[in-house]
Amino acid sequence: MQGYCFELITGPMSCGKTEELLRRIRRSIIAKKKVKVISPLLDTREQGDYIKSRNGLWLDAVKVKHAIQIMSVVKDDDEIVAIDELQFFDSNIVKVISYLMNQGKKVIGTGLDLDFKGESFGSMPELMCIATTVDKLHAVCMKCGSDHATRTQRLIDGMPADKNSPLIMIGGDETYEARCIKCWELPDAKNDNIKQKSNILQFASK
Repeated sequence: MQGYCFELITGPMSCGKTEELLRRIRRSIIAKKKVKVISPLLDTREQGDYIKSRNGLWLDAVKVKHAIQIMSVVKDDDEIVAIDELQFFDSNIVKVISYLMNQGKKVIGTGLDLDFKGESFGSMPELMCIATTVDKLHAVCMKCGSDHATRTQRLIDGMPADKNSPLIMIGGDETYEARCIKCWELPDAKNDNIKQKSNILQFASK
């Protein structure tokens, strides 16, 4: 039996997480398994009820707002539950996936392990702990071409986003690209302003 497991696919933006998820789903469909695909309502990149990889592959999906809603979406005869963008779900996602596993379901999920600040994203650390397998994918660094990009760089008007900007920006002018650790940047305008004011005060007091 293929149930009782949780396969987690993680990594930065543009590393092929959703593409890999779709590949596994399609293999399951070929094997005549009953699959339920779920996506967070918070992910507004696609306007329809489907998930889509950057290379154009797509598949119908049920969009939910809260993790607990997954319980009512998944039916008894669903053998495989595929969940995209796990980092966007609330903390109940850990309990939900644990429950699905205990019910004999095979869960396959994707999620960013780190946010644009380079910090753990949402419940991803806990999900990595309960996963039976974790596949961490790398991307190509969009700045130097290294094939070991593990960070997500947020750009606003073409410049690295400040660390004090909101964690999640919906419908903004921001874009994202994969970067290696060497090329990843996280400016801190607030701290720089404090240092600048401090230097001015020190200079004035002399």
